[in-house]
Amino acid sequence: MLKDMIIKNRSYRRFYEEHGITKATLLSLVDLARISASGGNKQPLRYILSNDRAMNQAIYSTVSWAGYLAHWAGPEEGERPSGYIIILQDNNNKMVGGVDHGIAAQSILLGAAEMDLGGCIIASIQRDKLGVALGIPEGYEILLVIALGKPKEIVVIEEMNAGDDIKYWRDEQQVHHVPKRKLEDVVLYCREFTE
Repeated sequence: MLKDMIIKNRSYRRFYEEHGITKATLLSLVDLARISASGGNKQPLRYILSNDRAMNQAIYSTVSWAGYLAHWAGPEEGERPSGYIIILQDNNNKMVGGVDHGIAAQSILLGAAEMDLGGCIIASIQRDKLGVALGIPEGYEILLVIALGKPKEIVVIEEMNAGDDIKYWRDEQQVHHVPKRKLEDVVLYCREFTE
């Protein structure tokens, strides 16, 4: 069942924008991040939530969507996210190990997948512009933006062979294909216990 959720949890970049996301839904997703693991239990992450059209547009204008799809500027009007969660670090309480935001983002997206929503973790952000647009106080560093909504696209995993290109791509029907290495290509070795 967990594997099915992980397979369902793809990076979606096109949404049914008219399908709203409530504040309660956004809060429940952040609650999953809040109770997830934190290095040294420092809990340095803070969140900004948006389901407001104007604020969503301000956020949208500061992110880049798909590095491997060079001729695609991002979702068109009507296909944009209906909500965002911005993950910030409290710089007065820096994280240990530098992984908390990845754990939090995965928890948020698995929760979204369970609700038949989807999202995309975005790290390509015009951080200064976004900070000004949202009035983020000093002392907080923008780490990631998570776009959320009801997915409008199909994303499939393609098993790749060693040496194949890792770049995701879209076919003529706009199905999004994501190459993944085979299990035997990512396990260097497995030492078995023997008595």
